[in-house]
Amino acid sequence: MVEALSTAAGWPSATAALAAVGPDGSVAAWGPMSHRFALASVTKLFAAYAALIAVEEETLYLDEDAGPPGSTVRHLLAHASGLGPDSGVLAPAGTRRIYSNAGFDALASHLAERSGMTAPDYVAAAVFEPLGLSDTSFTSPSLAHGLSSSVRDVARFARELVRPTLLAPETLTAATTVQFPGLAGVLPGFGPMTPNDWGLGIELRSAKEPHWTGRANSTATYGHFGRAGTFLWVDPERDLALVCLTNKVFGDWAKTAWPEVSDAVIGSLPGTSPRETGPA
Repeated sequence: MVEALSTAAGWPSATAALAAVGPDGSVAAWGPMSHRFALASVTKLFAAYAALIAVEEETLYLDEDAGPPGSTVRHLLAHASGLGPDSGVLAPAGTRRIYSNAGFDALASHLAERSGMTAPDYVAAAVFEPLGLSDTSFTSPSLAHGLSSSVRDVARFARELVRPTLLAPETLTAATTVQFPGLAGVLPGFGPMTPNDWGLGIELRSAKEPHWTGRANSTATYGHFGRAGTFLWVDPERDLALVCLTNKVFGDWAKTAWPEVSDAVIGSLPGTSPRETGPA
């Protein structure tokens, strides 16, 4: 599997680091594990996980009002609040899947009001500290894209996604189930998708094509990628996660490189063909 990860050596980035993660932690890694990278929108996975912890603690309620009129915490997490990418209301809540940093800004304000602490402080207390994520911090207060971290830390978080300890497993299952089924929208970097399935702050692979994960990934795969050249996916049917951090901004190179490394990693699993395909 290390050989599969090492295909990143040919990518157009000065620095890249990857880790494949199973239920017991990293199973293979390549690159500088402690180097800190900007996570960009992979931040949303950490923010969503903290919000789910807040729901379990009854600090937040998924169906309470939050954001623009008609919107709830659930809408904000699922990019269905009607808020535009960075500001303004573009549609009634629940009618379109509009990928929205503004929605996560609204979530941050709501979480701060309910918890009595800043949203970054809540995420740190709920996620970073119990998982021992010493390389992970907010370089800006944004729950949408403000984190920096290392592959070492993100791999620890990925293990939590594979085998949750901070959340009840059924909560994570609900969070990785389609919210507001059937909504169309634009998958950033890849174009319009009908449907554009999303969970609670977590993008769902479903049958999307093209996609940043591999063709060997199951339709149950979920995760997020970031414009900074970063991604984290979890394939629950494989009991496997893949973390990739780079310092090369997402672009056409990633649309080829990321699915290829994903397929190579899955293909290196015992009993799996490197050419095995998932969604058509």
